[in-house]
Amino acid sequence: MRKIVAGAFVSMDGIMQAPGGPGEDPAGGFRHGGWTVPYWDEPMGRFMDECFSQPFDLLLGRKTYEIFAAHWPFVAEDDPIGRTFNEVTKYVATSSTAPLGWQNSVALQGDVATAVARLKQGDGPMLLTQGSSVLLQTLLANDLVDEFRLLTFPVLLGRGKRLFGQETKDGALKLAESSVSTTGVTMAVYARAGRVTTGSFALPQASEAELARRAKVEAEGREATSPS
Repeated sequence: MRKIVAGAFVSMDGIMQAPGGPGEDPAGGFRHGGWTVPYWDEPMGRFMDECFSQPFDLLLGRKTYEIFAAHWPFVAEDDPIGRTFNEVTKYVATSSTAPLGWQNSVALQGDVATAVARLKQGDGPMLLTQGSSVLLQTLLANDLVDEFRLLTFPVLLGRGKRLFGQETKDGALKLAESSVSTTGVTMAVYARAGRVTTGSFALPQASEAELARRAKVEAEGREATSPS
């Protein structure tokens, strides 16, 4: 079985849209394209090098694929990331029948969750996502992601495409690795850790005020769900 790893640049308020430049993805009137660039430093470069040092294939949404295909084949031949991206297999979730011109690209058509689940069951290196916010919503809704490699930037973007949507399946995570760049970017690796566990800080014996509060909340809930 292959492991699916989600790699993403994300703001403090969960936005992952257009991290690399103003023209990357202005959908929805997004005005902050390129928001990661001022924070880049050597520790972040090392973290990314480590991410790409293990054998992997890329798992991309159509828009991210097009961004990458217009960039990486044209970088200098001695660029290690560009060389790696050009050589690995690129699996692309797309509904388009247009040919994929970037070498070693394979279209995943039809039901994306089914296609990715089938791919995951096969042999091969890990499947690494980069960007691909729409594809990630499908993967998260179907509980297909095994690990997250996130760079969280100290910036609030307000509106834009988010990493975790409302259909994300619940589950616990375990912090496997973390470090901080000189610019305040948190770099972390999270692995799956089973179900969400809960507890309570409530008093052993609920106060009269707490009992009244619970009754009020219950009544408000019934009122909200009752037909008008």
